[in-house]
Amino acid sequence: MEDLFGGAASYYARYRPGYGLAVIEHLAETFGADSRVLDLGCGPGTIAVPLARRVKAVLAVDPAREMLAEGRRLAGDIPTIVWLPGDSTMLRVLPPFDHVVMGRSFHWMDRRSVLAQLDELLPPGGAVALVGPVRHQGEPWQPDAQPWQPVERRVCEEFGLDIHTAATSFHATGEHHHDVLAASPFSELESRVFTRRLTWDVDGLIGLQLSYSYSSPARLGDRLAAFVKTLRQALLADNPAGRWEQELATEVITGRRPCPERRAARHAR
Repeated sequence: MEDLFGGAASYYARYRPGYGLAVIEHLAETFGADSRVLDLGCGPGTIAVPLARRVKAVLAVDPAREMLAEGRRLAGDIPTIVWLPGDSTMLRVLPPFDHVVMGRSFHWMDRRSVLAQLDELLPPGGAVALVGPVRHQGEPWQPDAQPWQPVERRVCEEFGLDIHTAATSFHATGEHHHDVLAASPFSELESRVFTRRLTWDVDGLIGLQLSYSYSSPARLGDRLAAFVKTLRQALLADNPAGRWEQELATEVITGRRPCPERRAARHAR
């Protein structure tokens, strides 16, 4: 994972759209002010930093030390975040936590194995919250979901870059996180969708592209400058105004274990 996102942390922090205040408030309300939350695959703290001001503590875990360093920089003096290098195979050695949130990271994991381990580790009432992607079109990394993406896709193909590099991703498997969670011990689901309207310029779209694992600076290597130049020219040729509008939809799926009464009713059917 370190190599996949090599050189991408600063682009990720600056250009990936955050989830918005409404999503963070929803997570804080779901978890509770006295909770200890594991942000698994935290990146540069897109969730961890704003959430840490609303809960007791956040354990921010990511395999890429570059992402953790960027997160520490952005967090400043917030005392309620612990930054740790690690991944989903190290859950049993982490400090205790009450709930788990994953944003744009669950697709990198052995999803069923992770949920089975969390069933053993989370206390009663513990929740698993997955933030994005939505079932319908809307997220900026979904192929052809936004007006600029056919251009980006064409340039990426020219440079041999493929979004399906993440072989276990929902893009590759066609199995949405919702379905995996529904078949897990955390099958009592709640879904909320939050929408925002964003405006992008050329620099923003280029930075966004460089934040992805399949087109990160490390993957591009000495072709980085050529890629940026080609993408800039292609975007402006397609839209000389250099501004794009996006309706961004973010889904928060929260899974809990069914209460004993409902579980017994299901078995009785």
